[in-house]
Amino acid sequence: MSERDPRRLAAGAAAALLLVALAAWYLARPRPSASAATPPPAAISVSGEDGAGGGRVIVDVSGAVRRPGVYRLSAGSRVEDALQRAGGATHRADLTQVNRAAKLEDGRQILVPVRAPAGQAAAATAGAAPGATPAAPLNLNTATAEQLDTLDGVGPATAQKILDYRKAHNGFGSVDELDQVPGIGPKRLAALRDHLRV
Repeated sequence: MSERDPRRLAAGAAAALLLVALAAWYLARPRPSASAATPPPAAISVSGEDGAGGGRVIVDVSGAVRRPGVYRLSAGSRVEDALQRAGGATHRADLTQVNRAAKLEDGRQILVPVRAPAGQAAAATAGAAPGATPAAPLNLNTATAEQLDTLDGVGPATAQKILDYRKAHNGFGSVDELDQVPGIGPKRLAALRDHLRV
């Protein structure tokens, strides 16, 4: 019996060592794949939270878009990508005022303005101050007295004279015909020519 005890102990110790070695090998093997899968979600969530990691940017898209709101996009995305996430621009959007190719910056607002009604183009487009001559040329044959009054050098009285001439002559054939209206000479016509059309 005493001879069997050391053999049993040796066999048990060898079996235990073999099990420990197999367990260590088994546990060591899946560790690289688990660690490879873990970092990407951690990196995305961290950079998504503070926007400083370079993985994500958070922008506010508002104005003339279908779904205004705050959106998270990949770093390196463009304004066009943010507009698409917001459902695209509405039919009233003035996309000429938006640089759709610009890179997104974290924390920025993308404001899509509404297109100005016909005949009332925003003076800001031409860099002019409010109340200055409109950027889009006015049609001499359809402009109202109020619209003509917004032109430099044309007051209410001159605007009415333009309307009277238009009525008497069934409209203007050209912008140059404006010099036939009393009170508008060559100098004033030269100043107004770029702001009018027929």
